[in-house]
Amino acid sequence: MRSACPVLAVCLICVVIASAQEHPSVSALPNTVYVGADGKFEALPDTAEIQMNVAAQDDSSQAAYQRASKDVEQVRQVLRANGLDAKSATVGFFSVQPLYEWKPKQRVIGYRVTTDITLKLKDFSKIGTITQQLADANVSETQTLNYILENMDEAKNKAVEDAYRRARNSADTIARASGRVLGDLSYASVDTFESRRVIVPRMARAMVAGPNAAAPPAPTEEFSPQNVTVTAHVNALFNLK
Repeated sequence: MRSACPVLAVCLICVVIASAQEHPSVSALPNTVYVGADGKFEALPDTAEIQMNVAAQDDSSQAAYQRASKDVEQVRQVLRANGLDAKSATVGFFSVQPLYEWKPKQRVIGYRVTTDITLKLKDFSKIGTITQQLADANVSETQTLNYILENMDEAKNKAVEDAYRRARNSADTIARASGRVLGDLSYASVDTFESRRVIVPRMARAMVAGPNAAAPPAPTEEFSPQNVTVTAHVNALFNLK
């Protein structure tokens, strides 16, 4: 009488808390081990991204557009004054919105024109000066500052390598604990995520305090460019020997 050969099927399910994406489900196969692991890689940011909005209001749409265009030109002048090409900033579409008065009856009382400007800087030493000058020019209602990593490919690869190493170590531990030997990779899926740190420059808020208020510190005096963290999740299916 022949005895049935034991069949080993091990499936380790890793639950990733607060993960925004669902990972593909893989059916446990005989003589395999299925593991999941997170990895990360931290890199210095290479770009400072300043975003601002421009808004102008006037009695006619043409006058409002001209005022908004004048504010955009002031942004260009600030860039040129700091030795930057005006093309380093991108301007979005100009949006025109009529303003209504509803009583005693509906009628148009003016127009509001808005657009967005995004500026990318490689020289972080210019951030404080430029954001202060933009605030003094009073051309934008809000400013936000992001430190980003534009060259993401290498950082993502490093994060995936870290996640795969952790996944393989877990699979190898399970194989040895069960008296087996870990074999080749049979299947893998990868997700990568990037964390961003958003900074609201304080001079954009300090304008409300009045002209006699003490000048706030530049963003880089209070906030140092922190590392950009790229995380990866790897699901891997290994054969068992």
